[in-house]
Amino acid sequence: MKNTKINWILGGIALLVLPLILQFFGNAWVRIADIALLYVLLALGLNIVVGYAGLLDLGYVAFYAVGAYLFGLLASPHLADNFAAFAAMFPDGLHTSLWLVIPAAALVAAFFGALLGAPTLKLRGDYLAIVTLGFGEIIRIFLNNLDHPVNLTNGPKGIGQIDSVKIFGLDLGKRLELFGFDISSVTLYYYLFLALVLVSIVICYRLQDSRIGRAWMAIREDEIAAKAMGINTRNLKLLAFGMGASFGGVSGAMFGAFQGFVSPESFSLMESVMIVAMVVLGGIGHLPGVILGAVLLSALPEVLRYVAGPLQAMTDGRLDAAILRQLLIALAMIIVMLLRPRGLWPAPEHGKSLTQKT
Repeated sequence: MKNTKINWILGGIALLVLPLILQFFGNAWVRIADIALLYVLLALGLNIVVGYAGLLDLGYVAFYAVGAYLFGLLASPHLADNFAAFAAMFPDGLHTSLWLVIPAAALVAAFFGALLGAPTLKLRGDYLAIVTLGFGEIIRIFLNNLDHPVNLTNGPKGIGQIDSVKIFGLDLGKRLELFGFDISSVTLYYYLFLALVLVSIVICYRLQDSRIGRAWMAIREDEIAAKAMGINTRNLKLLAFGMGASFGGVSGAMFGAFQGFVSPESFSLMESVMIVAMVVLGGIGHLPGVILGAVLLSALPEVLRYVAGPLQAMTDGRLDAAILRQLLIALAMIIVMLLRPRGLWPAPEHGKSLTQKT
């Protein structure tokens, strides 16, 4: 027990010191850590839908987009520039506080999650995957075309001039000098994202051990048996879609603030596939595995830039570095799934049951 506490303390110190160390190697490395934390938040949300409730969702990036665009509209001059009524009330544009944006993003994304879940309650497996995939593409196409006749999303040009996050007067978009030490903007965002991830992990652990979590897992294992035991599968499926989507909405809002710009290109089908891959690669339904999968798959493409470059030089530039990078990622995923079919860090219960069967 004592060793466990020491490990937790050391792990916490390492997470707090990590961006300060990465700063010395360049802010690009801290930025990779920031993006990794956003993907951890997305993977935790999708794990509720896929890992706990067993509902295959290939349109999860839609909720990410909803959160990002919501923050873009609430914290930029876009609405004031395009709507006279908004310009009259807010001449300088909307600049909404973080404390309002986070719950708003969670609620709006949860609404869209329930909207997706309602018509898909009787679908399972491949059919559910196809419908959710279509939903994700519909949202992206809407965002790409809602610039005419009413300019709501600015179409393919996206929304810019988005405010940075401000917490108690501290602007995370600016450098901070503390005790003579210079802390960059990306490092400040790292601590905000880390706090959100830690809160999300606590929520997921509490959900996992709750009556709702156990009911989700019963639906995942055998929906007919769960219904026969008196579980309201309809409401619990909707709740899973809504809860999972709320995580995506918050992550999207933070992405919009971090980038200062959002456009439909950031929310393609490939993003949804990668988030599903993070959950599956790490270990479906197991929180440490999901976190590990998200960190590896979000950081690996950036790290492989330093491998793909020399490989491209060896072929005299015949192979494109970006294609080589994707090839290396795909090969790594295939090898992992062949060697560890239940994921890098699967749930212990699953391992025990498989051992007993064999």
